[in-house]
Formats: sequence, structure tokens, C-alpha cells
Amino acid sequence: MLVREKQMDSARLLSFASRLRELTGHHGAKLIIHTQADVAKAVGADGVHLASSDLAEIPSVREWLNNPEMSISASCHNDIELGFAQRFGADYAFLSPVFPTRSHPGEPSLGIEPFREMAATTSLPVIALGGINIDNRMQLKGFGVAVIGTILDAENPRAAAAGLI
Repeated sequence: MLVREKQMDSARLLSFASRLRELTGHHGAKLIIHTQADVAKAVGADGVHLASSDLAEIPSVREWLNNPEMSISASCHNDIELGFAQRFGADYAFLSPVFPTRSHPGEPSLGIEPFREMAATTSLPVIALGGINIDNRMQLKGFGVAVIGTILDAENPRAAAAGLI
């Protein structure tokens, strides 16, 4: 589970992430905190996720965390950012948006072939993100995927999650 709560102040995020750590621990799920390495460290999260604008910070975040068990992932939108993520030591990358998304209407998406070509430029594991649903999931066979709306907007979230697997 990636927690990305830009509107929460640090105190609320810390409280929220603490509760999520209990839940993810109980269910054997990973907890990754977006951007705020201090909160991730405080709750014993499994990792930190950094925006593409913060790729150069990966080494300093890793040093500050001082925990080889915690992963650092990065948001990437092109092959140049993937290269920086690899060079700066990310453990894996999210590459997006693969398909058009409702959260960014009108924004260009990568498409399947450019996504595959970009993913091939790095040795990092690449996770597809953006506009992924049950109908297009199989086009990304061989890649991990991350989704939001496909599960949150589903009448039956459990069935939607199962359909993506």
C-alpha cells in the first residue's frame, strides 16, 4: 500500500500511517509512504516513494533512513527519469501514465509499446501505473501494476482486485 496524502499535515499523516502500519502488518502487506521519509521511519514502514522531482535525493534519503530493509521507489514518466532513478539507487520505479486516466484528463499517456521500450532501458523493476483496468491489464503481462480507481470505484472491489491478478 502506497500512502500518498498530500493534504494531511505531518501529525495527521503520522497518526494515519501508524494505524495503517498495524493493518498492513496484520495482513502481511507492505506499507510505503510517499515523500515523507520521517513518517516512514517513525512508523516502521517498508519504504519511501519519491516523486520524479526528488530523484537526486535518493542517496541522502537512503543514508538518513539507515535501514537496508527499507526500499526506495521512484515515480518516472520517461526513459531519462528511469535512468536517473537507477543511477541514484532506487530499488524500483513506477512508470506512468501508461493509459489515459480520469485523474489527469487530457494529459498524454505513454501507450503499451513506449512503456515496454522505456522499461527495457533500465535494470530496475518497473511497475506500470495509470489507467490500468481489468480490460487492459493483460497488455502489461510480465509487469507489476499499481491501480487506484479500478478498485476504489468498483462495485465489488474484491472482484476487481482479483480480476487484475
